[in-house]
Amino acid sequence: MTNPILTDADIDPSAIHDKTVAIIGYGNQGRAQALNLRDSGVNVLIGLRPGSASEQAARDDGFAPLAMTEAAARADIVMLLVPDEVQADLWNGGLADAVRGGATIGFAHGLAIHYGLIAPRADLDIILVAPKGPGKALRADFERGSGLIGLIAVAQDASGSARATALAYAGALGCGRAGILESSFQEETEADLFNEQGVLWGVIPELIEAGFDTLVDAGFAPEIAYFECLTEVKLLADLIYERGIAGMRVAISNTAEFGAAEGNGRIVGDAARAEMKRILGEVQDGSFVNKLMADARAGYPALKASRQRAAAHPVEAVAARMRALRDQN
Repeated sequence: MTNPILTDADIDPSAIHDKTVAIIGYGNQGRAQALNLRDSGVNVLIGLRPGSASEQAARDDGFAPLAMTEAAARADIVMLLVPDEVQADLWNGGLADAVRGGATIGFAHGLAIHYGLIAPRADLDIILVAPKGPGKALRADFERGSGLIGLIAVAQDASGSARATALAYAGALGCGRAGILESSFQEETEADLFNEQGVLWGVIPELIEAGFDTLVDAGFAPEIAYFECLTEVKLLADLIYERGIAGMRVAISNTAEFGAAEGNGRIVGDAARAEMKRILGEVQDGSFVNKLMADARAGYPALKASRQRAAAHPVEAVAARMRALRDQN
């Protein structure tokens, strides 16, 4: 079923304009959302842990950061914009007791609610507002007068107005300028976690590295391999975004299009598609989240090892040289 696309015309902005929003965390999403909300006329508080590395950034932006529990206690809407794996500890470590009765608790990703890491009180509205892009893009598009497409969802509607709150919040971020889709905590969470592993952040970088290695091992210059296998990914992404996959093929040369047809199915074959289904299954049965939480509790050994492997790949040295050349011009 196709979901209708909602815009500013479908939003009653007064649903949040008389309310105070506490942004818990001032990182990628926290900063962008706080600034967009403030520019939209919403009263915003920033809640941070003592000694947070983000405190000075918040002060530089004109906010006066508070302790997380104090910000939550003073707010009608509390947005948890800290990393997924620490949300439950913060919630159970004081935030749950600090929030007002009848408040709205919001998330930009549904993981903590969908997998039961947070069990909210029955008197609270639980909403999801998920801009489909990083905070930097959310802020930049807002300042240009446009916005990012966003998803909204309601997991608990104690007040009867949770949907209106979610829509108004998304509109204040600028998402209503581009389009808002209604989803669910389950759909947003599972689709996003699958994409991160099975398509975007997991597979595409691995394909780039594999292509780079193949060319360099065959005697091609690393710089040539870098340009062919890495920089042209941006061209591909831009064309697909503007025209769709079929439209992208029309925009490239006949040689490139014929090469795409010849390569189709040779890398992403039945085995790859079966592995995608396995990845989705691990997302849906909770085993991926169990691994994430275990790694977080242990100090992120698996995540740190993955970062080290990525940093050590030869393509990174070439990329650094090419960026240095670009920045000189």
